[in-house]
Amino acid sequence: MREKIPKAYRNEAFLNSSAGRELRILAEYLEPKSRFDREHVDDTIVFMGSARTLSREQAEAALKQAESAGGDLAAAQVALKMSAYYEAARTLAYRLTQWSKALDSIEKRFVVCTGGGPGIMEAANRGASEARGVNVGLTISLPAEEFDNPYITRGLGFHFHYFFMRKFWFYYLAKAVIVFPGGYGTLDELFELLTLVQTRKMTKPMPIVLFGSEYWDQVINFDALVSHGMINAADVPLVHRTDSVDDAYDFVVRQLARDAIGRPGAML
Repeated sequence: MREKIPKAYRNEAFLNSSAGRELRILAEYLEPKSRFDREHVDDTIVFMGSARTLSREQAEAALKQAESAGGDLAAAQVALKMSAYYEAARTLAYRLTQWSKALDSIEKRFVVCTGGGPGIMEAANRGASEARGVNVGLTISLPAEEFDNPYITRGLGFHFHYFFMRKFWFYYLAKAVIVFPGGYGTLDELFELLTLVQTRKMTKPMPIVLFGSEYWDQVINFDALVSHGMINAADVPLVHRTDSVDDAYDFVVRQLARDAIGRPGAML
């Protein structure tokens, strides 16, 4: 008996091969789009930041453990300090979700969106969930252990293989971006966003908040970039720096009320 030849779209060997790469890339555009369309998610507020940031409760427990068991006390103390950003992201996402839900619209406007993992991402999804709001998680496959945090709305957790497709969905639906302290991944996402805004490849208004002045002032010296002639002085105000949940909330709401309400949908 002849071996049954599978249809091309059921041929896993082909789909997972280098020859099928274009189809896999296209799938990471079309499948998320179909779910966003079905759930009427057109506009998001994106939270970015480290996956390593602990909640205050976790950080306090880790510090007690280090004190009692002779662990790395300095690292535990740093983790406790940085946990303030987890709680700030959680509170800010909660407040923005409440504000969004009060808008007079049948669409799910200004939905909190994160990278779907732990740390700052979990905090923002958690805050939105605690406000009983829809929220999105865009996870990425990595060699280390992966998981979606438990606060992402069912049906709006996405799992990507390609970093560039994941970042496309971050930016395409975003109407505001709030960036908390983070490492290489966060810096990569921030600088790609700044490049899109600076070069006007992104034509929609894009409020960008850098939360945590002490951290960002040490990590990125925008004034040095200006003094060395690498950016213009006019590029520095592309970001709004703050340490206040109230200020971040007021800034984002004010910008969205001015530029985005009444204009649903994505535009790069």
